[in-house]
Amino acid sequence: MKKITLLAILICCSLGFVQQAQAQENYTEGPVWVINYYRTKPGKFDDYLKYLRSNYAKNVAKQEQAGIIVDSKILVNPTVSGPDDWDVAVAYLYSDFGRLNYNQATEDELQKIQAEITGEKNKDKRDNKNDATRFPLRDYLRTRYLREITLKP
Repeated sequence: MKKITLLAILICCSLGFVQQAQAQENYTEGPVWVINYYRTKPGKFDDYLKYLRSNYAKNVAKQEQAGIIVDSKILVNPTVSGPDDWDVAVAYLYSDFGRLNYNQATEDELQKIQAEITGEKNKDKRDNKNDATRFPLRDYLRTRYLREITLKP
């Protein structure tokens, strides 16, 4: 009886592996997008984009140079369907999911970039100033993690 149960478990497990292997036949996994969705407060859309232009653009350029991210985008939703829908999305492209794991060296590089851009060495002061500037402009809604795939011929 034990042998039959063990055999049944092995067959079930192997079927799961076959199904996963078949799915991988159709595509190749690519980089990962992390997309943060925001809703700007009434009348603050242009102010928020001005904030992004003065802070975000410099920051992502330096992150790309340091190899932390591959690319980034600002997306605007022209068909907002209600007060809970997003109107601005900030997207970062990472080479793989492993780049999203915490790494002290990466964190140190990010802090160095922030200090260089803002001119403020103290992280708490820098964060408080940044929060005081952007929080009145928008509300955070959610974050999505999306993986690019390339279909095989």
